[in-house]
Amino acid sequence: MLVSYKWLNQYVDLSAVTPQELADKMSVTGIEVEGIEVPEEGLKKIVVGEVKECVPHPDSDHLSICQVDIGEDELSQIVCGAPNVKAGIKVIVALPNSRIAGNVKIKKGKMRGEVSNGMICALQEIGFSDSVVPKEYAEGIYYLPAEAVNGEPVFSYLGMDDSIIELSITPNRADALSMRGVAYEVGAIYRQTPTFDDEKLTEVDRLASEKITVTVEDKELVPAYQIRVIEGVKIQPSPQWLQNLLMNEGIRPINNVVDVTNYILLLFGQPLHAFDYDKLGSKEIVVRHAKEAEELVTLDGETRKLTPENLVITNGEVPVALAGVMGGLDSEITETTTTVALEAALFDPVSIRRTAKQFNLRSESSARFEKGINHATIAEANDVAAAMIVALAGGEVLTGAVAGAEVTVEDVTVPITLQRINQYLGTKLTSAEVNEIFEALGFDYQETNETYSVVVPPRRWDIQIEADIIEEVARIYGYDRLPSTLPSGETVAGSLTAEQTGTRTIRTLLEGSGLNEAISYALTTEEKSRQFAMKETNITRLDWPMSEERSVLRMNLISGLLDNVNYNVARKNTDVGFYEVGRVFYQENDPLTHLPQEVKHLALAISGTWQEKDWQTKAETVDFFTIKGLLENIFAQLAITEQISYQATTMPEMHPGRTAAIYLGEQYLGFVGQVHPTIAKAYDIPETYVAELDLVSIIEAAQAGITYHAVTKFPAVSRDIALLVKEEVTNQELETVIKASAGKFLTGIQLFDVYQGENIEAGNKSMAYSLTFVNPEATLTDEEINKAMDKVTNALTENLHASIR
Repeated sequence: MLVSYKWLNQYVDLSAVTPQELADKMSVTGIEVEGIEVPEEGLKKIVVGEVKECVPHPDSDHLSICQVDIGEDELSQIVCGAPNVKAGIKVIVALPNSRIAGNVKIKKGKMRGEVSNGMICALQEIGFSDSVVPKEYAEGIYYLPAEAVNGEPVFSYLGMDDSIIELSITPNRADALSMRGVAYEVGAIYRQTPTFDDEKLTEVDRLASEKITVTVEDKELVPAYQIRVIEGVKIQPSPQWLQNLLMNEGIRPINNVVDVTNYILLLFGQPLHAFDYDKLGSKEIVVRHAKEAEELVTLDGETRKLTPENLVITNGEVPVALAGVMGGLDSEITETTTTVALEAALFDPVSIRRTAKQFNLRSESSARFEKGINHATIAEANDVAAAMIVALAGGEVLTGAVAGAEVTVEDVTVPITLQRINQYLGTKLTSAEVNEIFEALGFDYQETNETYSVVVPPRRWDIQIEADIIEEVARIYGYDRLPSTLPSGETVAGSLTAEQTGTRTIRTLLEGSGLNEAISYALTTEEKSRQFAMKETNITRLDWPMSEERSVLRMNLISGLLDNVNYNVARKNTDVGFYEVGRVFYQENDPLTHLPQEVKHLALAISGTWQEKDWQTKAETVDFFTIKGLLENIFAQLAITEQISYQATTMPEMHPGRTAAIYLGEQYLGFVGQVHPTIAKAYDIPETYVAELDLVSIIEAAQAGITYHAVTKFPAVSRDIALLVKEEVTNQELETVIKASAGKFLTGIQLFDVYQGENIEAGNKSMAYSLTFVNPEATLTDEEINKAMDKVTNALTENLHASIR
């Protein structure tokens, strides 16, 4: 939700409060502020200009030479390429040495031989998004109002001297998705009562019910629906103040009628829709379920194939709007519209959410219907909108709103005691302090012997139970003022569990290797949850997620680490190494009746340079063996190296030639390798290597402990062996055969050379190993060693068809 500081000032007095102070105060009272943007920041020397003369450029078929009055003694010549530039208009002028959007500096120069003293700007060039620029100015320069004073900065004329506060609204505070809701919230913080000077409705002596009838077939899904009729309107652009307000709120101005509906959406949080009455083709509105395969062309020009799950607004025969989501193209407000049918309604949140998701049509209206609207102001919002349309577009409002369904609004009464409030919050609030908080919130109450009966107005439909009242008291009193206490009770001696000990050991090893611990969100998207999965299970979904990005529980840790890599790389920190210890969630049964299984995993992600270049060493970038080495260090410290083996594997998200499955004996432990280039591109990260393991299995295997042997008094003997094998034979296969055949005195195997090239037949490779033998009880003889080497040679020849070089 974007909140205009100047607009908010119309309802509560913030003259002594800066936007930053307001943002800080709101953040500590429960509504998080994402940031504050002042549109004019970073721009300079951008003024109002009046085009006095405009002639075609002699050496160009699309440029014009303009003489512009910028409030100085002489006119300034500017060459402009906009197709809609002409004499007699007020425009946005960037003077020489000015700064426009993107910190671009405008200089005096020449264009095709003609001097240009600056630039005539489009809205996009001073920071407005393409999505909010009025369509008539989308491909050209913007016309300022005629009353703009030549030479003055343009910012006040475009509302760019405002502060736009971005609020992060949680699902339980949908009341703050409106300026009125925010005004009540700010009023409670600063102990003010908001005042709203809305347009007053005047009706003419003709009944709206004679022009239209309204029928609602399913009043359970449509508890409230009404139509107002305004005749004799004239469609034209909205006044500058309304266009500025909408653009700052991220909405494109359309015309005076449509802009009023968007204004009311922002003010009341009540979605409205305006139909061209004459295009409806009938004198009735019927709200019903769509028929199978019924079609509707929506305002975006797309043909939607409907299903009976969709609610539609019809003219009695065919759909003219997708209820609560988007209007139909055939009944939209255009320049020829003279009579407006103005809709205000309340639709079932689940139905609207399903329809919006079905057609991928998430709109400002659907978002508010999904989260809830104030039932008490449905009719009031419609009345104010009708009055504003008359004020801006002329016309007359017919008497009465024609209702097809009406909702009965009742206040919610919640009983609570002062003792209960203090017990929950750990405070010692008095009745007077609590009374003052309820009055600030605008809640009526009755108090008898410190027992309250609190009456909650319909605008705060999120408050239903005792805990909600306690939360409101805590918010307005101030979370930062709540006392903090240490837990009380007896202290008992204890120790870490085996799992805690093992986890700490692994953390210490990884941090000692240069990695940083990351903590990622357990909630993610369905796509990311399924990536890098170590097993196939059902998705665990949230019934009411805060956003689509946080809608399911993760089944891997890597996707979260890759988001962290992206965040760092985007900020020029390209050498990153992260690890995370966290839970993943497997849903083996029906997700509606069973809780997910929580499994603790360990994940790593590294990218960039591992070893920095200095005077005596070369720079070393991370590769497969870097991350494999990190894992082997863990296995060695936990004394489980002998049980670990690697096998080449393929996964959709991993590089097919640089990925290995890790086994603990016969048990699948996890995987290690390079992220597939297409996945890396999707995350917008460079070459990155990752690993994910079942942490519990590692710790359980490590509990066997380390077996110690006395250092032998007898010498070790090393023998080298070079093998010629097929290219597809792996190091793991060779080591497995050597270990199985070399006998009990073999204590070490080291691969020291791999060669392909000259003198090696194509499709083959040479691999050389150093084998170490030790007898702890006697000196080994050549005969014993030769016998062991013969067994190794025979086994390699028979099992892997190796040739001894």
